[in-house]
Amino acid sequence: MNRSEMLAQLDTTEEWDVIVIGGGASGLGTALDAASRGFKTLLLEKYDFAKGTSSRSTKLVHGGVRYLQQGDISLVLEALRERGLMLQNAPHLVRNLSFIIPNYEWWGGPFYTIGLKMYDMMAGKLGLGPSKSLSQEETIESIPTILQDGLRGGVVYHDGQFDDARMAISLALTCADHGGTVLNYMEVEGIIKDKVDLVDGVKVRDRESGRVYNLKAKAVVNATGVWVDKIMQMDYPNAKDMVRPSQGVHLVLDKSFLQSERAIMIPHTSDGRVLFAVPWHNRVIVGTTDTLMEHADPEPRALEEEIEFILETARTYLTKSPKRSDVKSIFAGLRPLAAPQGEDKSTKEISRHHKILISLSGLITITGGKWTTYRKMGEDAVDKVVILAGLPERKSITETLAIHAYTQNAALDDNPNAVYGSDIDAVNAIASEDPKYAGLLSEELQISKAQLIWAVREEMARTVEDFLARRTRALFLDARESIAMSEAVAKMMGEELKEDDAWVQNQIKEYKELAKGYYLE
Repeated sequence: MNRSEMLAQLDTTEEWDVIVIGGGASGLGTALDAASRGFKTLLLEKYDFAKGTSSRSTKLVHGGVRYLQQGDISLVLEALRERGLMLQNAPHLVRNLSFIIPNYEWWGGPFYTIGLKMYDMMAGKLGLGPSKSLSQEETIESIPTILQDGLRGGVVYHDGQFDDARMAISLALTCADHGGTVLNYMEVEGIIKDKVDLVDGVKVRDRESGRVYNLKAKAVVNATGVWVDKIMQMDYPNAKDMVRPSQGVHLVLDKSFLQSERAIMIPHTSDGRVLFAVPWHNRVIVGTTDTLMEHADPEPRALEEEIEFILETARTYLTKSPKRSDVKSIFAGLRPLAAPQGEDKSTKEISRHHKILISLSGLITITGGKWTTYRKMGEDAVDKVVILAGLPERKSITETLAIHAYTQNAALDDNPNAVYGSDIDAVNAIASEDPKYAGLLSEELQISKAQLIWAVREEMARTVEDFLARRTRALFLDARESIAMSEAVAKMMGEELKEDDAWVQNQIKEYKELAKGYYLE
């Protein structure tokens, strides 16, 4: 996946079948579906792939136990099916994870046992394993750090876990494997229309070179997540806002706070939400919150009350109480909730279903949805593209489409580099290419120099942040350690990208400034 080669295709392609705006879960899912059907596909991302919400999730591929509780059966059925397909098509990126719901009330055990049996049943042949009741002793044995006072027992159930940003990069690579063109750092500045006011392309600026392109397309898909309204208003300035951003915050702690390969799910926190403590890459992710925000910021920051809420709730259920100084990293993401017009609902009640809207001028917009259903969102969007643009009718093949570097020899627990799948040998081979590529950039996080060179050459990493936040997860696992790595990363990247020292120094400064927002003083 080479950016210069991809850019060259903008000059040689007179008209695209479909242009997708947005390089997160829904955009990548749409672009992959279109490219794999044989359509001439271009994806444009303003920042980096998965820079926004799609790299800031709880890292779960799930049917949504909470949606079952809310009675949203159709969403749960769809998500459980998609969960199974994700595991089937990307076993190097998705794994089966067991969750324990601790029970401190006499009615909790039967209530969740029955509900989760239904969850298992709805998953059908794509289920990940049966749920079952646990005694008090079994619950403590599974999670030694769980608060034991008043504990009656627990229920264990199964869901999926993945690395969201690595899934995004793998989808971009899969899209390219199928002839699609994917470009980061390309900002759409306007919608182009024909003589009868129908959408027939976009005006886009390369944020690296400043060059502006006017690109023609039979269909344009707006898949920009929490920023869909901005694109819709380029099409129709008076368009009403369709999305309400809701902020979810996560704290990352040392694994000693959980001491288990199983996750904890707290179904009722003090404000009636769900809290997870999930083992991930030798750390524990604790979250999340659900805070309605007025504006969508590309670099959202946790509010003080959100941090305190997570710490306080974690202290209630864990014997080892986390303090501010224990937080390795803190990250916030914005959910693009498809809010019903004119209704004042709390964020936890707003539908997580995706919607596909078509404007009078033919702009196709995807709103809502979640990572687990990215494939279905893409399929549904491309079905609309086919009708609208009069493209040949070809069925989606993504249900059984293996994701780039597919391999079943992955053990995510033991090897953080399992996410490279069948590319891992090629990544490791870089270390023997030149002595300067050998060795580690971080002993603590086990990130190698070879990974950096691979990210620049094969995964379109253009900045220090791209590498430390999304090609590897250093920023999200240990913000201070990522800062310690940043100078070495900038120098090696600058050399590989043939940039000057001013670029290197600017990258170091920008990254350190950004990473400050990921740890607590």
